Amino acid sequence: MMRLVVVVSAVLLLMVDSSMMERILSRSRRELASPLHTQGIRDASGSYCQKTQERLKCCHGRNDACTVKYLDTICYCDQFCNRTVSDCCPDFWDHCLGIPAPIIGSCKRDGQWFHSGATYKDNCNLCTCGKNGQWACEQHVCLIEKSMIDAVNRGNYGWKAANYSQFWGMSLDEGLRYRLGTRRPSHSIMSMNEIQMNMDNNPHLPSNFSAAEKWPGKIHEPLDQGNCAASWAFSTAAVASDRISIQSMGHMTPQLSPQNLISCDRRNQDGCAGGRIDGAWWFLRRRGVVTEECYPFNPPQQTPAEITRCMMQSRSVGRGKRQATTRCPNGYSYHNDIYQSTPPYRLSSNEKEIMKEIMENGPVQAILEVYGDFFVYKTGIYRHTGVSAVSQDRKHGTHSVRITGWGEERDYTGRTHKYWIAANSWGKNWGENGYFRIARGENECEIEAFVIGAWGRITMEDMHGNHHHHHGRRK
Repeated sequence: MMRLVVVVSAVLLLMVDSSMMERILSRSRRELASPLHTQGIRDASGSYCQKTQERLKCCHGRNDACTVKYLDTICYCDQFCNRTVSDCCPDFWDHCLGIPAPIIGSCKRDGQWFHSGATYKDNCNLCTCGKNGQWACEQHVCLIEKSMIDAVNRGNYGWKAANYSQFWGMSLDEGLRYRLGTRRPSHSIMSMNEIQMNMDNNPHLPSNFSAAEKWPGKIHEPLDQGNCAASWAFSTAAVASDRISIQSMGHMTPQLSPQNLISCDRRNQDGCAGGRIDGAWWFLRRRGVVTEECYPFNPPQQTPAEITRCMMQSRSVGRGKRQATTRCPNGYSYHNDIYQSTPPYRLSSNEKEIMKEIMENGPVQAILEVYGDFFVYKTGIYRHTGVSAVSQDRKHGTHSVRITGWGEERDYTGRTHKYWIAANSWGKNWGENGYFRIARGENECEIEAFVIGAWGRITMEDMHGNHHHHHGRRK
């Protein structure tokens, strides 16, 4: 009997207190709700509390019924909303208290509100929404700056600039770090003796010359080094490819493999993180390389500095000649012939001697100082303009390219402008189909300071069908 009384009174207690319990529950639910506005108010202009005013007297005291749908949750319009954390409706301050809403850490962009901590990429700079409601953007100078392109195209510089999507979003520093990749030759290499050329008979040098016209089918198309800083390998392979084709009179027209150099020439070289042209020529002479078809270029996926394993070995077969001991690192090519060069030689910086060399023996290799404006070159005779920000203008990096010819043209005032024709390694959609023209005879960007030629190592048996399967095999 006693036990029953206890149970009954407990049930009565519960009935009496259920409304109180409900209030406790609802209160704790509201009090435990995650605050809406830690990140600031996104939409301070909407009318929320104004609407509740029509059906309820809100704004004062605590009234858990003063709610309005807001984004994917609800907001409140009673004074209790503005306790330690805020779940007030965006117009609570303005409508109920007559003061401006505390729009903290809400940043506007393209008419949209973003909360504190939100980010977006503006060309090469990351912008972050700060607590003060302002976007804070990094201050990198971008590789493609519209202002620079416009300044070049408005000015009378002799060349025109364009936007390149492959460079968009990169900073100038990244462009210099990932798109060039030739180390400045050491002091001892820079003081290498120049070959003495016999200019006595004053050879006839035409005003325009193109290696591709003199040796059709033997001058190779520009490749694209991507974000791999290995112009040291690309320019060397390109010059060697042309020279071997010319020298073998078209019996061999290999497009030599830059990847073979990048992966296998590891002696003081850093692959896609930069290297030296003297080291590349040493490797071509002592070890030799295969064709691009045999050992294709594999641009780095993650960090441009990542080093890919060497997939091609060779052994000596006497008289300095070498032979591959491994198959091509791809399934479709069997031609793993090794091509070699003789030691490279340096030309004088005299434009006439460089011209004579190109006309008689084929394209040469040159180093080039690259500034920010060179990346946006589209057409014309390039000269470094200095249109970018002064502090940036001093930034430059060393690159290497292949000079394939020269020319001159007159401007509307009748002045003659002389130029070199050079192949870059940024693909064929850059510049003039992958080539550029640059002022000649004034060491523009140091293009005449260090010019290299080299011969292929070709014997009579090479000329008599040893490489016959290469004839006409061009990718």
